[in-house]
Amino acid sequence: MDFAEVPCKVREERITRMMDEHGRYLKRLCFLYLKDLSLAEDAVQETFLKAYGALDSFRDESSEKTWLVRIAVNTCRDYRRSAWFKRVDRRVTLETIPEPSTNPAMPDPTVMTRIMALPRKHREVILLRYYQEMEISDIALALGIPEGTVKSRLSRAKDKLYQTLERWYFDEE
Repeated sequence: MDFAEVPCKVREERITRMMDEHGRYLKRLCFLYLKDLSLAEDAVQETFLKAYGALDSFRDESSEKTWLVRIAVNTCRDYRRSAWFKRVDRRVTLETIPEPSTNPAMPDPTVMTRIMALPRKHREVILLRYYQEMEISDIALALGIPEGTVKSRLSRAKDKLYQTLERWYFDEE
């Protein structure tokens, strides 16, 4: 289906449906990248604007969610590269993270704090795989990297987390 020929009304209905289905998910993802709620909201808006402009190029080779995640990740990366972003204090508390669409059981913020301290490439795959519950193939598509690289980064990230959380998990006697 060539969306260039589809009336604007149909395009608007499709992007509205995408916003309803994936908006909260993308907002949470963008917040985890940017550590600022208002910037995350801006990034999500920009993501949907880019998606609307590129609807005719979406060929259903991946899910809509994966396609939108890729746009959102690239948008967040652009924000983080800006000179303005580098000069603003972005300290984040876990209380300011938007609520997830499902409630993960996390009684202690230690794990999330350690995940957020990982290097970007390791943090991305951990968040997408375990927090956003994406398949490895979808993560590879979203980040534009091979599946083997996703697996490698996941392994290294888990090793780093294991090292930093080893004593936290078990009570010291």
